[in-house]
Amino acid sequence: MSKKPVNKKVPLLTELRTKKEVYLMILPFSLVFIVFVVVPVLFSVVMSFTDYNVIQTPGFVGLDNYIDLFLNDDLFLKALQNTFIMAVIVGPVGYMLSFTMAWMLCELPDKLRVVMTVILYGPSLAGNAYMIWTLIFADDSTGFANAWLMSMGITDGAILWLHDANYMMTLILVVQLWMSFGVGFLSFIAGLQGVDRSLQEAGMVDGITNRWQELWYIVLPSMKPVLLFGAIMAITGAFSISGSALTGFPSTGYATHSIVDHLNDYGTTRLEMGYASAIAVVLFALMVGCNRLIQKVLRKVGT
Repeated sequence: MSKKPVNKKVPLLTELRTKKEVYLMILPFSLVFIVFVVVPVLFSVVMSFTDYNVIQTPGFVGLDNYIDLFLNDDLFLKALQNTFIMAVIVGPVGYMLSFTMAWMLCELPDKLRVVMTVILYGPSLAGNAYMIWTLIFADDSTGFANAWLMSMGITDGAILWLHDANYMMTLILVVQLWMSFGVGFLSFIAGLQGVDRSLQEAGMVDGITNRWQELWYIVLPSMKPVLLFGAIMAITGAFSISGSALTGFPSTGYATHSIVDHLNDYGTTRLEMGYASAIAVVLFALMVGCNRLIQKVLRKVGT
């Protein structure tokens, strides 16, 4: 009976010496990542346990900020609820829409695929493209939606699309789905084009009879890293939604008030940086938790 080879751990200094060229190449990015990502995250975690208003010296308050968030801040709980609604709808739906459209576009001729990709990717590329919706759903009769409804006799007066709590959340979700074809969408197109065609031919020999089986057993397992990247981008984007750009701040009845809006309120308006850091840490924990959940789900793809 043959023994399984034992993987010996290489000492860190030996690893650095033998692969110093590789580590020197990644050093610039690593330094930028540490300075602008790791350090701010750790600093935010530390500041979340303090009472800091930018002017005075931070004072340690322990878990008081977190206790106030979940027990005394009703507006934060409203923001948490709104954020979950946005994330649950925009994240998965936007993710599936992006992949489905990428899959369909890969069946088109090259030139037509490029044109359609630019059309779909354009709204996410232009930062203020969502402002077109303020013209379509303007609250007075000059808005395209109100003008059309009134001309058709469907309504007698203008609807306050962006200031009526009955419509605001729906509009935010529609706009975010419209803008969901971002970097993840481009990665899906690249991943689909990179699938080895010989695997698809081998699948047909082994009994793959339709495109759905080909997608599940060949295409998706071949692009798991791309799927994970797209999921991370979708989750990050879904939890980073701010409704204030369209509906104003504060929105009517706080109908579209999200965690990001709450964070901006305390961080940039009230300058309560300790409390704002606690909000940021909670948001970061939600993103990390959802990313871990998505990783477990994607491991089952193709099984």
